[in-house]
Amino acid sequence: MNSEWMGTLEALMPEAMRWLRRLVEVNSFTANREGVKRVADITAEMFAPMGFSVEQVDSEHPGYGGHLFLSRASGGRANQPPVVLVTHSDTVFPAEEEIRNDFRWLESPAEGRIYGPGVVDNKGGTVLIWMMLRVLAEKRPDVFEKTAWLVAANASEEVVASDFARLTRERCPNGAKAVLVFEGGPCRDGLFDLVTARKGRVELEVLCEGRAAHAGSNHREGRNAVVALANVLPQIAALTDGAKNLTVNVATIHGGTVLNRVPHEARAGLEMRAFEPDVLQKAEREIGHLLAESSRDGVKMRLQCLGRTAPWPVTSETEALFSVWSRAAQSFGVAAKAIHRGGLSDANYLTGLGPLLDGLGPSGGSAHCSEMTADRSKTAEHVEPSSFVMKAVINLLALVELIETH
Repeated sequence: MNSEWMGTLEALMPEAMRWLRRLVEVNSFTANREGVKRVADITAEMFAPMGFSVEQVDSEHPGYGGHLFLSRASGGRANQPPVVLVTHSDTVFPAEEEIRNDFRWLESPAEGRIYGPGVVDNKGGTVLIWMMLRVLAEKRPDVFEKTAWLVAANASEEVVASDFARLTRERCPNGAKAVLVFEGGPCRDGLFDLVTARKGRVELEVLCEGRAAHAGSNHREGRNAVVALANVLPQIAALTDGAKNLTVNVATIHGGTVLNRVPHEARAGLEMRAFEPDVLQKAEREIGHLLAESSRDGVKMRLQCLGRTAPWPVTSETEALFSVWSRAAQSFGVAAKAIHRGGLSDANYLTGLGPLLDGLGPSGGSAHCSEMTADRSKTAEHVEPSSFVMKAVINLLALVELIETH
């Protein structure tokens, strides 16, 4: 089966790369509503010959494009939980950045790479899903027809994913047979990295209120909010704890108005990440204590939560699903490796919908980067075309086992 599927997939690669180029050549920065819609339209066009119904749903966030849901009912029993294949249409690159850095589709056969915005994150993932289902429909129509499918493409994964997750869950009233997220993941040197857990995140803002005064005439009467905030931020950053897999990143600071005034207000933005919810909760309490201790002599500090993203923890369901993929990889001479990532993905929001795996997309690197030097000391986002066939075969072998035996 491996060799037969490989031959079919290899023959499909030129068409797959044409689809990928069409997707990459459309700027789909999250805030480019029309560009994101165009990518969704091309994606729908790809899957239409396989009988997928198309549904585009407006984001609840004004200015963002619509989420795309491509569904195909099972030829068997009604209301069957679908296999959910997750990707996203948006990228992090504004059009002006792509122009400024001349960042566009660029094939580099000598390096075994294709460069371009979203080529691995996550337009390559979309094309890999298409390749898999196209070959499955051709080579194993019995498996393809008896399975309910939902291809779910988030319009704003790079910014927010909560409404997308809610809409996806609404389309799976009986849960999902599996939730497979096609973010890119390495498959080289005999190892296939699969993501089985992701950190959660808490977004916070520290607000500091001081007392304004004329910087020359009444400096002593002022209470400098900028200085007070700057003094406490190193203590907050020091809460980072590698033993607990906790990171506390102080990211932004703003304060003051003009040079001849003691600044009466300042604020800082930060985020925390950890795999365990209680670790995040404890760190948030500790920040509160630090701010309380620093609120004195006319300076007041308070903490405001801007958002929370729950961790995706390791579960027995995910471990069982990983075992299926591990066996498929072994039959291809590759060892699957379970890894835990600090970055967020749709997996954080879809946890609990069904057995969940992430990192199933093609191999590549430098995601979210658009600058590249001639000597490649700095590289832009790229994908490795050679990884598509290998990833597709392993994923197909695992899917067939999952569908036939579970």
